[in-house]
Amino acid sequence: MEIPEKFGRSSSCRGVAFEIKPHSDPFAFSNPSIDPPRNSRRFWLPLGNASQIVPSSELMQRSMSRTSSHFCDLDVEYDDEDVDTLADIEDGYEEEKVEPTPLPLPPVFSKREQTKATGGAAKGKPSRLSVIFLDQGLFTVYKRLFVVCLALNITGLVLAATGHFPYARNRAALFSIANIFALVLCRSEAFLRIVFWAAVSILGRSWVPLRLKTMVTSLLQSLGGIHSSCGISSIAWLAYALVLTLKDRENTSAAIIGVASAILALLCLTSLAAFPLVRHLHHNVFERTHRFAGWTALGLLWAFIILTISYDQPKTKSYSDDLGSKLIKHQEFWFTIGITTLIIIPWLTVRRVPVRVSSQSSHASIIKFEGGIKAGILGRISPSPFSEWHAFGIISDNKKEHMMLAGAVGDFTKSLVTNPPSHLWVRQVHFVGLPYLTNMYNRVLLVATGSGICVFLSFLLQPCRADVCLLWVTKGVEQNFGKEIKQMLSGHPKDKVIIHDTAVLGRPNVSQMSVDTAKKWEAELVIVTSNPEGSRDVINACKGAGIVAFGPIWDS
Repeated sequence: MEIPEKFGRSSSCRGVAFEIKPHSDPFAFSNPSIDPPRNSRRFWLPLGNASQIVPSSELMQRSMSRTSSHFCDLDVEYDDEDVDTLADIEDGYEEEKVEPTPLPLPPVFSKREQTKATGGAAKGKPSRLSVIFLDQGLFTVYKRLFVVCLALNITGLVLAATGHFPYARNRAALFSIANIFALVLCRSEAFLRIVFWAAVSILGRSWVPLRLKTMVTSLLQSLGGIHSSCGISSIAWLAYALVLTLKDRENTSAAIIGVASAILALLCLTSLAAFPLVRHLHHNVFERTHRFAGWTALGLLWAFIILTISYDQPKTKSYSDDLGSKLIKHQEFWFTIGITTLIIIPWLTVRRVPVRVSSQSSHASIIKFEGGIKAGILGRISPSPFSEWHAFGIISDNKKEHMMLAGAVGDFTKSLVTNPPSHLWVRQVHFVGLPYLTNMYNRVLLVATGSGICVFLSFLLQPCRADVCLLWVTKGVEQNFGKEIKQMLSGHPKDKVIIHDTAVLGRPNVSQMSVDTAKKWEAELVIVTSNPEGSRDVINACKGAGIVAFGPIWDS
């Protein structure tokens, strides 16, 4: 499938919005005198370096171009209205046809222009499929975990089918349920809070080897690989169990076969909805299918457990009354208890809370909540808890309140600007991701573009274990993000908060800026939040310079 003419919005469930642009260089400017202005269109989806690095106190100038649409809303929503693309906005096309005042800037050359100058061929447009699957490498930790977990399950399945693993052959349904428990555990926000906290508490010491810290960071960021692999494996084991049952149908009941078949169909539907293209192009379909098909499958799983354990075959071909004593003796029952508990916990913490919503422009809003939150934490909000949830980075000084920055890119986020609510639904169990692991290190460089700043601001506002330096490449700080965000960035040492305003200085070579700043800061680690291509370029540049770097992955 080809990407649309402008760009596609895709999301990560752990803290950063991706905007996939077809341009070969994510940091290059188009020349308005050469490239004519492009009108914003609606579309339908079927399924050179800048030499200056300037501190924030010197760069709070207002941009005359339109406000940026690159905000930290993780969910993808498409409207029937025209969508202003980031490419249009940052190329300088204006909403009111006002010519920007020329600034005496040093020349900024895009990679495309540099390629032409050297006689090379321009890089082709990446397809959406290549961005999702290949842009971050063929042998990432995520994919390795996926392959290892799947290989173990396939090996067990083959051994069972060939008679070399009789326990698995006789308890194939148990292996399917165990895989479901593992995949739910990998996505349990309450469980992951404990795991991430333990990792920071144990490894967040100066004497712990850096290599061990980075290995754990890679593993924790990529647990989605185990989640996905266990989902496929559970389908394979249940299909195998169903085949064995059908071969021995004389010793089972039609009800058991029917319930098992329904569970298998729901697992297949859920896995198909989680396929990357479906998930990114139709995120609400993915979310609702996962939720309601998952709940239905869980209910049927309880029916399956009760029917299979109570069925008194082959003696009477009836159901036993002595169910309680039999249930507690079966592993399937305890795994199902664990699955149910993990699924219920987040919903027990759902509350409708008062909020204060203020709009800095027609493109963004700031949502304020009561209560302080530690740095690196993310949260979910919803206008209707059974319909949709939206994840955002949390900004807080860990005192009286916290806030979220929401870009107006879909129905819900636009309604926050046009019709600010007085209350929203929240999950009181906030979740963690890659930014939280900043606390594991001593000196860290945080690189952000656009609204990626919202994930990192808390590290400046409250005491943290790590000594951090923030490099932020954005456009029109006060215009796009408001005076409050500007104030949060002021008062810090110039070597700790570095802002490059593209409205004033043009687009820089962010990769080289990150490498240079990391060396100057003597950073152990670089964490970047940008679009997929930008994150990839920064990570590759840092790795080329011998600096450990992490960024968001498509399923982080």
